[in-house]
Amino acid sequence: MSPRTGRPKSANPKVKQLGVRLDEETLAKLDILVDHYQETRVAVLRLGIEKLFSELKN
Repeated sequence: MSPRTGRPKSANPKVKQLGVRLDEETLAKLDILVDHYQETRVAVLRLGIEKLFSELKN
């Protein structure tokens, strides 16, 4: 029997999908943040969620 092939299992799999509708101004702001942080749009959105959540706890 051959070993399993493919990508290894993730420690924190992303199983939920979310669709978002943005106006042109908000999308432009998001793209500026993407360029600044050199991350993907999704990564920048996750950073924003974490930042807001940490402020909420304080």
